[in-house]
Amino acid sequence: MGCFASGVTVVTGMDDGEAVGFACQSFASVSLEPPLVLFCADHRGRAWPRIRTSGRFCVNVLTEEQVDVCGRFGSARGRRYEGLEWDLSRWGAPALRNVLLRVHCEVYDVHVAGDHDVVIGRVLQVESGSEERPMIFYRGRFGIDPEPEFVPPEPWGWGDRWG
Repeated sequence: MGCFASGVTVVTGMDDGEAVGFACQSFASVSLEPPLVLFCADHRGRAWPRIRTSGRFCVNVLTEEQVDVCGRFGSARGRRYEGLEWDLSRWGAPALRNVLLRVHCEVYDVHVAGDHDVVIGRVLQVESGSEERPMIFYRGRFGIDPEPEFVPPEPWGWGDRWG
């Protein structure tokens, strides 16, 4: 499945007054009427059960420059929100700043699918954000641009030449 390029998001929510969230690359639009989206969440994750309890969430679509944000929310360690700028949306979920798009939702339905839940969210509001390029995950790495070709250095650089 690594050959399928996908965008990268952070799904955020609140639980008992604490901001929680996780990195997610399985996000898609489902329906225009009613407006529905979906994401998939691992049963072993700690954030999704807490977001599910609150019933509301925000899908933050990352820019290619937000690798550090992805790393925060993709790791099981560390404080995800420490030093990170975000706002509490009127829907009660953390809204990350400088993202491409924020999709505010309420949990509409949840389907068990193997070791994941397929979460259907009813869209409450969509906010456009940055005009940057999206973060893409492809073949185990970020971006779809080709790897830069390695060019070995010349054995004699300009500083190594004798008059």
